[in-house]
Amino acid sequence: MAPMSFGSGNPEDLAALRAKWGWLLAYGILLIVLGMIAFFNIFLATVASVFFVGVMMLFAGGAQIIHAFQVKRWSRFFLWLLIGALYIAAGFLAFSNPLLASTVLTLLFALSLIAAGVLRVVTAIGLKPNEGWGWILAGGIVAILVGLIVLSGWPVNSLWIIGLLLALDLTFYGASLVALALALKRGDLPHRPDAA
Repeated sequence: MAPMSFGSGNPEDLAALRAKWGWLLAYGILLIVLGMIAFFNIFLATVASVFFVGVMMLFAGGAQIIHAFQVKRWSRFFLWLLIGALYIAAGFLAFSNPLLASTVLTLLFALSLIAAGVLRVVTAIGLKPNEGWGWILAGGIVAILVGLIVLSGWPVNSLWIIGLLLALDLTFYGASLVALALALKRGDLPHRPDAA
């Protein structure tokens, strides 16, 4: 099943979105405001992000431990139990030492960007005779460069990089929702019957 886009979706879905354009606009504005607050206090946004990751790790660890008790074989029981305990330990670390946790998360972010960039470059080289391979190559090179830039400033940048990314994400996603809501209000997203 192909993902639905607003221009080619079903008319009932589009009508339902148009009816709620005001809520979408309000949500977008709220995200922009939160993004601006994060921009003005990047360090606090970093700590909030680390705490959020910590909460998610505690929940994941609890779920792993519950799952461990449902496993019938002892070798797998201890493996699942160990994984759950490690998640919970990492979650508590995020709360007890958010600076250390932000340092680790920033390092993982930089390394994952570099790894993703390398994979995109390899993919682009494999697709070289096909149209569009250059865009994949460019995206891979940019990801590698951004990862190297983050890595070159590590660990000092771990105090602000995660908060900056959160602020950027909130602001741009909020702006895109505001633009979508206004387009829905104006009726700029008609249903195209010829689209599959």
